[in-house]
Amino acid sequence: MTTFRVATYNIHKGVQGLGLARRLEIHNLVHAVEQMDADVVCLQEVRRHNRKMERVFTRWPELDQAGYLSPEGYEAVYRTNAVTRHGEHGNALLSRWPVMTSGHSDVSDHRFEQRGLLHAELLIEGLPLHVIVVHLGLIHASRERQVQRLGQFIEQEVPAGAPLVVAGDFNDWGAQLLRPMAALDLHTFEGIRLPTFPARLPLLHLDRVYARGLRLVSAHVPHGRAWSRMSDHLPLIAELGF
Repeated sequence: MTTFRVATYNIHKGVQGLGLARRLEIHNLVHAVEQMDADVVCLQEVRRHNRKMERVFTRWPELDQAGYLSPEGYEAVYRTNAVTRHGEHGNALLSRWPVMTSGHSDVSDHRFEQRGLLHAELLIEGLPLHVIVVHLGLIHASRERQVQRLGQFIEQEVPAGAPLVVAGDFNDWGAQLLRPMAALDLHTFEGIRLPTFPARLPLLHLDRVYARGLRLVSAHVPHGRAWSRMSDHLPLIAELGF
C-alpha cells in the first residue's frame, strides 16, 4: 500500500491578536508547515497580499503567503476566494508531488461571505490524486448548499472513481455535513475526537479530511503552546493510502 500524509490548516492570514497585541505569525508558520512533514498541505485564509498589513509589520514577507510557506522542493498553488479593501485571500495547496492541473470554483452563497474551492490534480508515485481545498460558510444552510455545489463540481471536474481528497475548514461544529458528504462517497475519520478550534482550548471539530477511493489510515491534531499561538485553529494531519 502506498501511503501519504495530508494536512489541513486554517492559518488565520498569518496574523494573531487584536489591537496593540496583534502579532505576525507567518514566520513561525513556516516552521509549523515543515514540522508537519505532509506530502500535501491544504491551507485556508491565506493572504496573497494586504497593503495595510504590509505597512503595519516591517517583517512582512515579500512573497505571497503560499509561496513563503512552501517548503523547499514543494509546489504551491493559490486561488483567491475574497477580495477586500486592502488585498485578497483564499485557499492554497502545497505539494511535495507534481501538480498536473489546478483550478478554482466560486461557491459563495451570499455577498457577506466569499468562498471558493481550489482543485488540483497531483501525481503521487505515478498515481493520480485529485485534491479539493475548501473553506465553507458560517451559516449551516449555506454549508449545505456549498456541499451540493461541491458535488456538482466533482461530477464535472473529477473522473468517476478517481481517488479524491477534500480537505479544509468546513465550519461544521455539529457534524451535520457527514451525511451529505457520504452521499458523495466522501468519508472521514469517525468515532475519533479531533477538535481543532479554538486553538487554545480545542472543542470543535471544524477542520476535516474526507476521502474517496482511499484508505483512511490515521489522523491526529498536534497540541502545545506553540501551536496554540500561531492561529485560532490547530492543524489536522491525516495518513491515507491507495
